[in-house]
Amino acid sequence: MTKLTSPRVIAVIQARVGSTRLPGKVLRDLAGAPVLEWVVRAAKAAQGIDQVVIATSVDPGDDAIASFGADQGIEVVRGSEDDVLSRFLLAAEVTGADAVVRLTADCPLLDPMVISQVVSLWRCDPSIDYVSTTQFRSLPRGLDVELATVAALTAADERTESYHRAHVTSALYEEGAGFSCAALTFRPTTAQYRVTLDTAEDAALLEELAPLLPQVPPRWRDVVGILDERPDIVAINAHIEQKALSEG
Repeated sequence: MTKLTSPRVIAVIQARVGSTRLPGKVLRDLAGAPVLEWVVRAAKAAQGIDQVVIATSVDPGDDAIASFGADQGIEVVRGSEDDVLSRFLLAAEVTGADAVVRLTADCPLLDPMVISQVVSLWRCDPSIDYVSTTQFRSLPRGLDVELATVAALTAADERTESYHRAHVTSALYEEGAGFSCAALTFRPTTAQYRVTLDTAEDAALLEELAPLLPQVPPRWRDVVGILDERPDIVAINAHIEQKALSEG
């Protein structure tokens, strides 16, 4: 009798030291730990994740990220700085993954429960190619979670446009792409808030917010609850224009 095995899901944290607006942000200290460590904690605490991998570039500047991964006992894959999609496919190949959860290292307040729910939605129906919290955004920017099957990413790998290769999943959800997509939304909608790390103002907000969190990794409702009560903190980065997608 053939033994049935559950699809293997890995969390891939894309990280690099270079940043046009805030260099070195992913290794910046936040309440006593590097920002990247916050993301790793969230990924490890999520249910349904079989392995956590850091995907960085071969640029010498990212040696520090590779060293961080080694110190943490986390698999690190390195590839093209600009072709982030190839890094994800390398991570999938090295780990034998069936699906990949995409996390970005500039999102220290990721909620493990949100990651778990994205994975659970896909495990209930593995025929879905792509699941995300971003297609119909209902959470603050910086709590984004995406899952894509390796089969879908492999198909996307046939695309040559640099935009798609840099942003990994964009080829899956664009109009007419032909992939099956599902969105995970939350109520109440709190998409007006921003807790990602891309600018000095973002860093200032996170430094004010982090000590107020009742637990780490945080829960999105705790994050939102604090922001609802502290408009002074919200105002720190309210004027920042968000980029379309996070860097990697």
